[in-house]
Amino acid sequence: MKKWLLVLAAVAATVSAPSLRAETYPTRPITLVAIFGAGSASDTICRVIAAPLGAALGQPVVVENRPGADGALAATYVARANPDGYTLMMGTNSPLSADPFLLKDLSYDAIKDFTPITRVGSFTLMLVVNPSLPIHSVKELIAYAKAHPGEMSYASANTSGIVAAETLKHWAGISMVHVPYKSPPPALEDIIAGRVSMMFTDLTTGLPHVKAGTLRALAITRIKRTALFPDLPTMDEVGVEGFDLDSWAGIVAPAKTPPEIVTRLNGELRKIIDDPDIKGKLKNVGFEAFSSSPEELGSYIKVQYDRWGKMVADAGIKRK
Repeated sequence: MKKWLLVLAAVAATVSAPSLRAETYPTRPITLVAIFGAGSASDTICRVIAAPLGAALGQPVVVENRPGADGALAATYVARANPDGYTLMMGTNSPLSADPFLLKDLSYDAIKDFTPITRVGSFTLMLVVNPSLPIHSVKELIAYAKAHPGEMSYASANTSGIVAAETLKHWAGISMVHVPYKSPPPALEDIIAGRVSMMFTDLTTGLPHVKAGTLRALAITRIKRTALFPDLPTMDEVGVEGFDLDSWAGIVAPAKTPPEIVTRLNGELRKIIDDPDIKGKLKNVGFEAFSSSPEELGSYIKVQYDRWGKMVADAGIKRK
């Protein structure tokens, strides 16, 4: 009789463990990793979401910046973290779509080593130049680069900037020196100072400088104009046919994070991301917010992985 009681107790404990884990989670602060430095779009979006998420979960959500290697350092850190729901990452196309095709010897698998939680939205990228240059359009930029070989340079702070610039170079047949940065703010500072010629940057970090007149915007990278900057033409409109680069963001956790924790996080995050006030705050910093199910994000990551691999190959970019 005692033996059967022990077996029943063990079965009951096994059945109730997941629900108990979901009910007690979280019991300590959660870390949300931003893959770029302070002041970057990734950092900004993390901080807008962290406070309400912490309030909803009853524990602080601490934003931790881990810039380097176009997001690969942060992704490596998160992939190796315990899959217990206490380490999350604001993943983007940099570590999860492009780095596998741009960098050699990555120590993580962009598909297998992460558990999708939810989409967060999309960044809009625009091409900006130093306003002292006699360049007011993409056509003029290409003409200037051809007339001044070896003089033009472009900054990058993420893989979107690299792939966009290399695609333009390949399409237009122009030469530009690549100047890489760990995060957008210092890259933009050097363009404003005239040390670098141009950059493909997100609206979150670039738009304030455009409004202040310290940067000149030429075009956006999406195939359709954005409501965030409706007067700015697309690269496709100005002649670079078919140019369509979407820079995305989504929250992920380490692989094997328990499903009940994923469900809890997804439910709370979707309420936050889809809240009109939060959407408004993110729109004000040049970000279009929308959420998804974990399954939708997982499928999207796989599609984007293949798409970015093709873009990198088409642009002729070699792994470094």
